[in-house]
Amino acid sequence: QLQLVESGGGLVQPGGSLRLSCEASGFTLGHYAIGWFRQAPGKEREGISCISSSGGSTNYADSVKGRFTISRDNAKNTVYLQMNSLKPEDTAIYYCAADRQATSEAVQAIYIKSSLCYYGMDSWGKGTRVTVSS
Repeated sequence: QLQLVESGGGLVQPGGSLRLSCEASGFTLGHYAIGWFRQAPGKEREGISCISSSGGSTNYADSVKGRFTISRDNAKNTVYLQMNSLKPEDTAIYYCAADRQATSEAVQAIYIKSSLCYYGMDSWGKGTRVTVSS
């Protein structure tokens, strides 16, 4: 069974850090571009970062650029989101997702560089909650 499982969420004070993990089971994560998304209460889901299968291409939303870093360890079948300088407005449920259609690194790079990578995700985790509050 194909599954993505997020972990690492929790309660953190403003200015603090968290590292989220997205682990795959039932398929090889290293073949696919992966995205991180979040949904705050009362707001639409927002794509915040994506990474190509090799890790060579990345994209960040303006809201997290310079504070969040996406990375992956394909040997561990896991993608990470390092979140630093957290703000109360980062409070949300965070999801990871995989695009299992675009398996070419070259195609993934085009999508990522044009910020289109958030639209092709077809496998989703159930999310992990992040709360930033003092």
